[in-house]
Amino acid sequence: MKLSDFESIIKEAVDAVPEPVRKRMENIAFVIEDDPRAAKKTEHTIKSKGTLLGLYQGIPLPKRSAYYSGALPDKITIFKNSIEKIFGPEYKNIKNKTIEVVHHEIGHYLGMDEHTVRQWEKNRKK
Repeated sequence: MKLSDFESIIKEAVDAVPEPVRKRMENIAFVIEDDPRAAKKTEHTIKSKGTLLGLYQGIPLPKRSAYYSGALPDKITIFKNSIEKIFGPEYKNIKNKTIEVVHHEIGHYLGMDEHTVRQWEKNRKK
């Protein structure tokens, strides 16, 4: 898949986040990388078949204090090749999984633990 098409899917995923949540999102960057590096034990990740698909790095919203300012943006990385290897080459499969991964990582940005993110995903699919 072309990078521009993948970028469009990520934009669509962010736009699909409910407006009240989207309005809370600030100081965050979405990054596409081809392949993941090994995740640290403290990092929240979404994996499929043992492969890292997305990664949130930063200070979740609930943990930011009044002194939070001047910080570099939090980062959500989506691993393009990992998603394509597992869910490609069909565009619809790649799109659906990418949207799921983006929403999963946004959940961690919002301060959700793994269990809560999974519940949020189930509710979103309804």
